[in-house]
Amino acid sequence: MKPVAAYLLSIPLLAAHLSAAVSIDCENIRVDNKKFDLSKLAGRHSISVHDTSRPPAEYNTTWTLDLCAPLKKLKAVPDSDQCPSGTRVCGVVRSWNAVDDPEQKHVQVENVIPVAGNFESSTGKSLAPKVSRLKAQDSKSDGLQIELNGGYYNKKKQRAVIQLQCDKERTGDEEKRRLARDEDDDGEEDDQPEPESPTASLSFISYGPVEGKEQIEVLRLDWKTKYACESYADSDEAKKSGWGFFTWFVLIGFLGVAAYLIFGSWLNYSRYGARGWDLLPHGDTIRDIPYIVKDLSRKVVDTVSGSGSRGGYSAV
Repeated sequence: MKPVAAYLLSIPLLAAHLSAAVSIDCENIRVDNKKFDLSKLAGRHSISVHDTSRPPAEYNTTWTLDLCAPLKKLKAVPDSDQCPSGTRVCGVVRSWNAVDDPEQKHVQVENVIPVAGNFESSTGKSLAPKVSRLKAQDSKSDGLQIELNGGYYNKKKQRAVIQLQCDKERTGDEEKRRLARDEDDDGEEDDQPEPESPTASLSFISYGPVEGKEQIEVLRLDWKTKYACESYADSDEAKKSGWGFFTWFVLIGFLGVAAYLIFGSWLNYSRYGARGWDLLPHGDTIRDIPYIVKDLSRKVVDTVSGSGSRGGYSAV
C-alpha cells in the first residue's frame, strides 16, 4: 500500500492539472490589472448562418459556444453529429434540397467542426485562451477579445476569436439560444435553427483560413454585452460579485494548512521513515480532535443549560 505521503505529495500535481484543464475562469478574468466577470454569459449560446450559394442544396451552419465550460452532450443526437467532449466552440453544418424538400423534413448533418476546446486526451491540444483589451487594437474601442484554440478539422488547426464589445444597454444573453433538448423534456433538437437576427447580441463575422505559415482556420464572432465594458468592470455592481475578504481568508487558510501537512509529512517520512498516522505532524493531536470536539461540545452544552442557575442563591 502506498504511504500517505505519496498521496499528499500528489495533491499539488493534481491541482496543477485541474487548473490547466479549466484554463479560463469567467468570474475572474484579469487583463492589464482590470478584473472582468463574464460568468453571466455562461451557458450554451448558438447562432445560425444560412448559405444558399450552392443550389439546389441549401446549407445552414450553427455555431455554438460556451465561454465558461465545455459544451454538454446532447442526449437525443448521435455522437457522430456533435462535437466531442471538451469542446467549447462547435460548428454543425446541415444541408437539405430546397427543391425536393422545401419543408426541410430531411435535413442531414454534413460536417461537425470542433473549433476550440480542451482535447488533451485525444489530440493533445488545449484551449490555451488569450484575453486582451480591445483598446490594445484601437484606443477608441471598449471591450475584450478572447482567443480560444485546440480544435483540429480537415487537417487544419482551428481557432475562435470572440470580440466582446461594450454595449451598456445589453447583457448579451437577450437572444440566448439553447438547443431545444436543453429546454424540452423530450430532448429533441431543432433541425432548423433560428437564423441570425439583425439585432442579436451575438453575431457571426466570418469563418475561413488565414494567411500565414501555419494552416489554420479562424471563426470570428462579435458579442455585445455590458459585462465587457471597462466602466462596468470598475462599477459597484461588478465588485459585489467578486470574492470578499472572508472567501480569501478561508482559501489562504486552507492552502496554509495543506502546505503544512504536506511539508510535515514529507519531513517525517524522509527523516524518520514514518508510516501511516506517524507521517502527519502532531498526528496524536489530530487523532484526538474528534474527542476534543466532543468534550468541548459537552462543556458548552453544560454551560448553556446551567446558565440560569445562580448556585442555589436567590436574588434579594
